[in-house]
Amino acid sequence: METIVNLMTSVHLSPVDTGTTQSSAPSSSSPSPMAASGSLLDLVLRSLDDDQAQDVVTIPLEGKSSVSDHMVIASGRSTRQVATMAQKLAERIKHGGFGHVRIEGLPAADWVLIDAGDVVIHVFRPEVRSFYNLERMWAFGDQGAA
Repeated sequence: METIVNLMTSVHLSPVDTGTTQSSAPSSSSPSPMAASGSLLDLVLRSLDDDQAQDVVTIPLEGKSSVSDHMVIASGRSTRQVATMAQKLAERIKHGGFGHVRIEGLPAADWVLIDAGDVVIHVFRPEVRSFYNLERMWAFGDQGAA
């Protein structure tokens, strides 16, 4: 019971932190052996599926952006589910050996952005997702040459 209370306290106090602190800076030069066994995108998609995300869309960003290789957009049914999916995803990425992630929008949990480097993940409530319509914004060039 004490472990659960400690975990909940650390998540509540610092939603960007994934629950643990380290004194050394994460190495971004090479992924750990654990990370080499599967891709970051696969881990993200598995995590969202495990957490029952809805309408998951993957958008390849090669040639569209130098910031990331893939964008994943998903919906949760409520702010609570959106926040929980984001926190669990950040933990799974970290434990998968892909390093720390940056999370924005967790307190409100209408739209949470998770920057994992090569993959950027947007988790929305359905109403907010339809308002911003990121899929349409990033779909340019996908319809082929006219």
